[in-house]
Amino acid sequence: MKRENFSEWFNQILEKAGILDIRYPVKGLYVWLPYGMKIRECVIKIIKEILENHGHEEVLFPLLIPEDFLRKESEHIRGFEEQVYWVTRGGSKELNVKLALRPTSETAIYPIVSLWIKSHKDLPLKIYQIVNVFRYETKHTRPLIRLREITTFKEAHTFHRTFEEAEAQVKEAIEIYKKFFDRIAIPYLINKRPDWDKFPGAIYTIAFDTIFPDGKSLQIATIHNLGQNFSKPFNIKYEKVDGNFEYVYQTCYGISDRVIASIIAIHGDDRGLILLPEISPYQIVIIPIIYKESRQKVLNKAWKIYNLLKEKYKIYIDLREDETPGSKFYYWEMKGIPIRIEIGPRDVDEGVVTIFRRDKMERIKVRDEDLENTLKDMMNDIYKNLRERAWKFLEENVVRIFRIEDIREGYINEISLCGKDSCGRYIEEKTGLRVLGEAIEKKEDGYCLVCKERTDKIYRVAKSY
Repeated sequence: MKRENFSEWFNQILEKAGILDIRYPVKGLYVWLPYGMKIRECVIKIIKEILENHGHEEVLFPLLIPEDFLRKESEHIRGFEEQVYWVTRGGSKELNVKLALRPTSETAIYPIVSLWIKSHKDLPLKIYQIVNVFRYETKHTRPLIRLREITTFKEAHTFHRTFEEAEAQVKEAIEIYKKFFDRIAIPYLINKRPDWDKFPGAIYTIAFDTIFPDGKSLQIATIHNLGQNFSKPFNIKYEKVDGNFEYVYQTCYGISDRVIASIIAIHGDDRGLILLPEISPYQIVIIPIIYKESRQKVLNKAWKIYNLLKEKYKIYIDLREDETPGSKFYYWEMKGIPIRIEIGPRDVDEGVVTIFRRDKMERIKVRDEDLENTLKDMMNDIYKNLRERAWKFLEENVVRIFRIEDIREGYINEISLCGKDSCGRYIEEKTGLRVLGEAIEKKEDGYCLVCKERTDKIYRVAKSY
């Protein structure tokens, strides 16, 4: 079902696994449920750790942006003009200045940062926040993918003395996202977006793209070199060593709820979620299989194993008495818990437990004395298996194409293009697909499919969300 009708499968998983309630009566807004929040918190913990290891500090800026702030960078506001929600009244009183619900936070952050930065000693400055942003999305909304309220918007903003330092920061941001997506086993391609598709106000935009089971690409992260395009209108200057003043150079980069969507879509199967141990709310669930005459000895062993493992793993004992073991198995499989430990009376008598592994849907018997080593190896192997499986699917769905008429929907097509906007736009008009951009880590001698000029650039083309 996942491959045949991905959209229906995805919505069912959100509901049945307890990720979101999609019935909120405002289009494009959804309710995070407790289990979804736990997964979200695990993912946020990883990106925070990586950012802070790279010298970023967390901040929190207001949601409301005055209209004059938003309009200071003209290209930026043009890019978001049709997506902004405006607050025009406070109670029954008309506001003197319209306030925007942030579509992104550059124009909220930079006027304040201009007060913080005075000297070259204040640089570089690297900050980030994880907030909700609002965009009036006019296309077909999809939970976690195309939203009017993005609830997990991580945006980093950095400030530097020179263009070269900003360029180095872009490279660092790429490495940050590689580490992040490798940790959560999401495969990616890195593309430099064409000029017509870059972030409004940026010199250029780098994007991480992945592929979903329906063959569509999804942008899961972006990195922007802003140059001095924002520092000049927002007057962010610093005093150089020689006493002269210079506008700072900036970058920004972000991820969103789409990260959670990717985890669900790429790793899940027809039975539900499949979660990596690091991002699962529980890594192990113990299910005692209880019969009246053996109840106490089974429970004693279950609690003994729980106490043995609780300092090393996120672990839970399912003691519900109104559910059969079979219904409990189904419940936790839907929620994607990596490992299930089943304990029945025979297991107690034989000195073993039964371990069920969600990613492979396999059961094995393990002796009590081997349990800890087995679990350690299995946790590592689950990560390795899910990562290899995800990358294999991506690689199998990237195709090298040499004629325009051979470009296929349902795949990420790699083609030779010279880089001119006119050639890229021709490809989009001819195929109805999106030019994702130039592959930044791949070159190949060839000829542009449109103008026939010699080029070593590889561009990627796909149907996208």
